[in-house]
Order: sequence, then structure tokens, then C-alpha cells
Amino acid sequence: MDAKQKHGKFKDILDIASPALRPICESLRSLVASQHADFVEVVWPNHKIASFGVGPKKLTQHYAYIAVQSLHINLGFYHGSSLADPAGLLEGTGKELRHVKIRDISSAGSVAIASLLRQAIAERRPYE
Repeated sequence: MDAKQKHGKFKDILDIASPALRPICESLRSLVASQHADFVEVVWPNHKIASFGVGPKKLTQHYAYIAVQSLHINLGFYHGSSLADPAGLLEGTGKELRHVKIRDISSAGSVAIASLLRQAIAERRPYE
């Protein structure tokens, strides 16, 4: 990616992630695509995140993001504090942001993760 370019491509996220974490990133992106065929993706390589929404506006139209950490991947939810989380996966204490630390590929494909994502998408749909 050119240093002057603000946004990147999902490949930039894969390049940032360690080889062990790349399949998790790909699995989470596939999960987003399976739940929301027309998702909008914006990648900020400098922040190590790929963000997903119903439109390009991060704070009003995005519902989730994949953030590369050194030992895990965070699947974050911009309005996560309003999501039902019976499995108790969500972490964070901010006003709205919540995230799930994903350390293995099986966790990325769990029913509980898919449920959180479906809720987050539904919550943002009125802003399409």
C-alpha cells in the first residue's frame, strides 16, 4: 500500500497478521459475507483493522471490525453494548464498543459469534 493512501485492501490485514492468525481473519471475513452479502468494507492498515457496515460511515453505518493483535484477533462491535450476549463473550467497558478475542479458527465459526454478528447487522440496517 502506498504511504499516502488512507484505505487499503483486506490483503493488507492479512499481511499484518501473523501466519497463525491469517486463517482466523479470513474466516471472520467469510462469516461477515455469509451474513450480509452487500457489506461495505473499509480497511485502515495503519490501525490494523478491517471494518464492515451497511455504508462507508464508520460510526453510523459500520457494525463490526476485525482488528489484528499480536496473539489474537479482535472481532469488535461498534454498538456492542446493546447486543444480547448469553454466552458472555463480549469484553469492554466503553459506552458502546465491545469485542471478542478470537484465538483459534473454531471460535471464529461459533454459533455465538454468528449470533452477535447477525444482531449487529440488524441494528445497523435502518441506516442503509
